[in-house]
Order: sequence, then C-alpha cells, then structure tokens
Amino acid sequence: MWWLWLYVAAMTAGALLFLRWHADPKGVPRIEYRVAIAIPVWSGLWYTVMALGGGRSDGDHPVYWARYVDWTVTASLLLVALTLTATHALPGRHPTLLAALVGTNVAMLLSGFLADLTADLWARYLLFGLGSLCLLVVLALIWGPLRAIARRQPDGLYHTYREAAALLSVLWMGYPLLWLLGPSGIELLGAAVVSGLYVLLSIVSKVGWSIVDLGRLRALSTRGELPLGDRP
Repeated sequence: MWWLWLYVAAMTAGALLFLRWHADPKGVPRIEYRVAIAIPVWSGLWYTVMALGGGRSDGDHPVYWARYVDWTVTASLLLVALTLTATHALPGRHPTLLAALVGTNVAMLLSGFLADLTADLWARYLLFGLGSLCLLVVLALIWGPLRAIARRQPDGLYHTYREAAALLSVLWMGYPLLWLLGPSGIELLGAAVVSGLYVLLSIVSKVGWSIVDLGRLRALSTRGELPLGDRP
C-alpha cells in the first residue's frame, strides 16, 4: 500500500504549499486558500485511514468506502473553489447554483457508492448510469450557467475560469472510467492497479488542480489584472 502513503505525502506537501501562499496571498481572497488547504487535509486524513488498513469492506471485491467519504467533501470543495473563481470580481456568490452543483455531486457519489455495494449486475450498472448522468449534469452546470456568470468578469479571470473548468472536467471524467474498467465494472484492471491510478488521478485532481487555479489567480494579481480586496 505504498501508493496510499505516497498520496498522504502529496496531500501534506499540497497543504503546506497552500499555507505558504495563504501567508502571502498576493491579492487573492484568503477564503480561496482556506478551501484549497481543507481539500488535502481532509483527503490526507482518510487516505491515512486506508493506508493503515481501514476504510474498506471486503466482499466480491474490496470497496473503499473511505474514498467516498473523502470525495463527498473534497469534490464539493473543488466546486466551491471553481465557483469562487467564476465570481471573483462579482458582487454575489450565486448560492442557488452552488447548492445545485454540490447537491448533484453528492447524488453522483452516492450512486457510485451504492453501485459498488450492489451485487446484482443490472442494478449496479443502473446506479452507475445514474451517477454518470449526475456527472453530466454537474458538467452542464459548469459549462452553462456558471460559465455565463464567469463571462461577466474581466477577460483574465474568465480565461482562468475556463482553464480551471476544462482541467476539472477532464480529470473528473477519469473517475467513472476507472470505476468501469476496474473490479466494480468489467474487471479489465485489477484492484491494485485501479487503486494506484485513483491515487495519481486524485493527486492531480486535488492538489494539482488547486495549484493551477490559485497559481493563475496569483499571476493575474502580479500583473495587476486581479481586482484587489480580500473577502472574508
């Protein structure tokens, strides 16, 4: 399980980096750093549980329920971070849209978890299909109404949003693909391989994505293109 400890190390490094950036925010609201810090801290704690042998149930195939506990919080926080980028220069945070994003995300993960636990093949794929549909709804919200909101910002912020949204969309498509190819689906890949790929994907999706998002915002501030002023 060395890859799980590798993940914990990556989350620790990410949290320390974001703490350092938080001390020198360069005009980026501190709330964005706090969200970025919370993601690797929460995720690292649950992967520590898995590295120590917990957070899983064994049946026809091992189900790492701790992953779903991790994803439910961290994926929601990633959507919060993306929404903050989309509304950085605007007076409102559009809580209704954010609630729709987070709620659909939770429904997607719950569907995947129930599918993992279901022994009946048809019921499993039905739940997997429902979760995939929820993912498509999340992507539609990101590229529909949230993108329209982001477009009302200066060009630099809008382009930053588009880059962050594109990266998150591509990375998140990898999760149902791994689920389908792994022991929960057609079993083309073994449990150990899927676990390792989940680790790599999750490192990039959480710490890597936050580095890109915050890094772009910090660069805009350095060039004087980011509206100044911290938000609580």
